[in-house]
Amino acid sequence: MEWLKTCSPVPYHEAMSFMEKRVSEIKNGTADEVVWLLEHPPLYTAGSSAKTSDLLEPERFPVYIAGRGGQYTYHGPGQRVVYTMINLKKRGSDVRRYVHDLEEWIIRSLAKLEVTAERRDKRIGIWVNKEDGSENKIAALGVRVRSWITFHGMSINVTPNLSHFDGIVPCGINKYGVTSLADLGNKASMADLDRHLL
Repeated sequence: MEWLKTCSPVPYHEAMSFMEKRVSEIKNGTADEVVWLLEHPPLYTAGSSAKTSDLLEPERFPVYIAGRGGQYTYHGPGQRVVYTMINLKKRGSDVRRYVHDLEEWIIRSLAKLEVTAERRDKRIGIWVNKEDGSENKIAALGVRVRSWITFHGMSINVTPNLSHFDGIVPCGINKYGVTSLADLGNKASMADLDRHLL
């Protein structure tokens, strides 16, 4: 498996082109599986279940149709995006297990940074309890599988501008907030998170 890390923000259309090409190559046996760590410039993406009413500020940032599962999400600087292009045929052809493993990867990586993060029944993503008792989302997942090859993946909030989430109803859930490592008072850097993800 190849591990890639891009330090400057990657335009969304370029990332999509890369994933489409690599997924085809993995399927054809001409390229290795890859995990890609990156950031995007500020933008919103719409998953296959996105509702127009959840895009509250359509002019704020560019909006892209993502082709992944899920609803609206935000990507931007200070957020670690992880795109995983792997062959599930080599891993039991089990999409539910794959999503569970992505969640576990996030939970264990954040635990290394002394953050207790958890799943929630009937809610996508990874959640933390803040000191005021509120539940907040710290990581999002959105995947797509074609011919048992995965793409898209997950995002973890490190130091993003949280006000940028105000332009959408993140993942269609307006009852709960969004948080980040910085918002929780955690001093971990992107490099610290990357080290634990690796």
